[in-house]
Amino acid sequence: MDPIYVVLLTLLSVGVLKSLFLLVISGGNVVRVMAATRAFFAICGSQETADKVLILMSAKKEPPKPPRLSSEPVRLLALLQRDARLLDFLLENIDGASNDQIGAGVREVHKKAQAVLKEHLTLEPVLAQAEGASTQVPTGFDPSAIRLTGNVTGQPPFTGKVIHHGWRVKAYNLPKPVEGQDDLVVMAAEVEL
Repeated sequence: MDPIYVVLLTLLSVGVLKSLFLLVISGGNVVRVMAATRAFFAICGSQETADKVLILMSAKKEPPKPPRLSSEPVRLLALLQRDARLLDFLLENIDGASNDQIGAGVREVHKKAQAVLKEHLTLEPVLAQAEGASTQVPTGFDPSAIRLTGNVTGQPPFTGKVIHHGWRVKAYNLPKPVEGQDDLVVMAAEVEL
């Protein structure tokens, strides 16, 4: 065989092997192989491009920031704390309190917390039936809206007794957080001077 053909076949074989190698490391993505080829020639042809790519490749990747918590549930909790002192009541140690003291505290917290809920939330029952009534749970029911308890066997539809009708928020009206303030603070600390 003529040596020129041997050289051409060798170059062709190397080119095919290189292309296959690039396809494998790119996960079979031809667009990425083409982009890498263009980047290769751009870097070889320009020192400025090579410097920019080196800077990009040497830059340390910062870990992704955790997602920002939604402040909407916190705003409702803040309203319940501000008007009914709900957190103070729930987080207080009541082991040493008498039943009469706890009952008096609960009555006041209940009244004020109920007012906050009625002012800022429009609630509706998940099920229309009263507690204790019989109900049908259809095929394809939403498990986030209806929780089955007891002897759950087989496939829906199920017939059972309503233990609790559930609650769903139909609408809500929460005040917007004040600009520039940490909207995850439920209640500011108080310091008397």
